Amino acid sequence: MMLYWLFILIIPLLASLNVKLTYDKYSRVRNSRGLTADEVARKILDSNGLYYVRIERISGNLTDHFDPTANVIRLSDSVYGKQGIAAIGVAAHECGHAVQHAEEYSPVTIRTKMVPITNLCSRISYILVLIGIILSFNPILINIGIILFLAVVAFQFITLPVEFNASDRALKTLENDGILESSEIPAAKKVLTAAALTYVVALLTSIFQLLRLIAMSRRR
Repeated sequence: MMLYWLFILIIPLLASLNVKLTYDKYSRVRNSRGLTADEVARKILDSNGLYYVRIERISGNLTDHFDPTANVIRLSDSVYGKQGIAAIGVAAHECGHAVQHAEEYSPVTIRTKMVPITNLCSRISYILVLIGIILSFNPILINIGIILFLAVVAFQFITLPVEFNASDRALKTLENDGILESSEIPAAKKVLTAAALTYVVALLTSIFQLLRLIAMSRRR
């Protein structure tokens, strides 16, 4: 039980804290070329022929994301207009997602199609299992709930190559296009690695939740 709560609560919090501390550290280190994150994003998009992808500013801290439905990269207040290496890395990462969609990168295509299904499954899987337990361990409802939650685990699994690939694209672009000096790349890599670990933790959390559901279904 303690191991379960460790993965469900404590480790995700530690992963989030690691991202915040790493980002804060390298956000204070300005890139030597004096570029801002939005300027870097525009440069990367244009070099990949993605002139139609817009860049917008949104409120919040590290709420950055690429919206493929609107072809917009939204950079948060903590990233947009900032010259820190951390902000540059985050902006380049989101551009990586834009390029993935443009190239129809297979994991991205699969992940996008899974979004509506996963949202539905995550909402009702636990409900079905709990109802099944209340109704004298109704095996049909419990098993359906567990099967639905497998979609959540699969979604987290397919998210990993999407995120790691976007970070890999970002780092290669920052170095090969001379946007960052070679001495600045390790700092950007640390920021993106810290962010990527949150997705690994999310997958592990989903797996432990699945195991928890299976354990609940066997308490008869």
